[in-house]
Amino acid sequence: MGQRGVLLINVGTPDEPTVSSIRTYLREFLLDPDVIDIPAPLRHLLVRGIILRTRPKKIAPLYQKIWMEDGSPLRVYSQRITDQLNNTSEELAFEFAMRYGNPSIESGLEKLREKGVEELLLFPMFPHYAQATTESSLKHAYKMLEAMNWSPKIIEAGHFENHPSYIQPLSNTIKPHLSDDVHILFSYHGLPVSHVKRIDPSKKHCQKVENCCEISCDANKKCYAHQCTMTTFEVIKNLQLEPHQWSISYQSRLGPVQWLTPSTTDKVTELFNRGVRNLVIIAPAFLADGLETLEELDIGIREQFMELGGEHFEVIRCLNDDQEWIEGMSSIVSEKFQLLN
Repeated sequence: MGQRGVLLINVGTPDEPTVSSIRTYLREFLLDPDVIDIPAPLRHLLVRGIILRTRPKKIAPLYQKIWMEDGSPLRVYSQRITDQLNNTSEELAFEFAMRYGNPSIESGLEKLREKGVEELLLFPMFPHYAQATTESSLKHAYKMLEAMNWSPKIIEAGHFENHPSYIQPLSNTIKPHLSDDVHILFSYHGLPVSHVKRIDPSKKHCQKVENCCEISCDANKKCYAHQCTMTTFEVIKNLQLEPHQWSISYQSRLGPVQWLTPSTTDKVTELFNRGVRNLVIIAPAFLADGLETLEELDIGIREQFMELGGEHFEVIRCLNDDQEWIEGMSSIVSEKFQLLN
């Protein structure tokens, strides 16, 4: 058995909370056809002609609100996760990379090759499969491996939306926040409906069958919305939550296309109108805190709920380098390497 290595891949982050750095990051991110899957001329027109002219100026102040002393929260927490995993195992070498921005996937792979890795696990840090995250990360990793002329034995972590090693730590982060009057909102990253429909090989299930996301079948094995639903169901079963105690929503929309519903902003208003005054949000699609959790939810959605008249609002931190989750990740990694034996 050769040296084993793991490349953890997250989405990405700008290097600095400045307009120019954010523009550079967004250019790479939004020009990826797996993210905005429209014809190239239209994508370039949309991104370069509209989004990059306005959005960096809008979100630079948002990044500045959450920026940490050591840098971008997403990068800081990803580094802490990697360090903890390296401290946990003497037999495995862990590196982390960003699909967009730094550290690059190429640099992470180079570090693992320098360490003599012969068996490589590609581990996109997304519990739920999506073209814009998992697939794009893997595609780029294989592209870089080919460019490097490096051919280790490779295995992919895949999605793990209902794996006990992920569900249990996730459930345990919610437990301290439970009370008779609290409502738990599971807010997942949004996705265009077109991305979800494309995953259905039968073309007869997605968005066509009632409660399609709640039914497990061949048509939605790789469906993001189905996997998010399964994560939620596993957690509520684990915590024995009643139907009135929880809801699902989707956040972080971008552009005029049809997105998964309900949106988190709409859901928060609906919950308030239903009488919810004590709201706790968890974002299971994110394994490390970043702009979407620290600013979009904990600042933006908090302001919305409190302005409506809410009394208590809390966003549960992502798993980050929680020790139970580090042990859970280690278990998932070990299981994947067993497939190489």
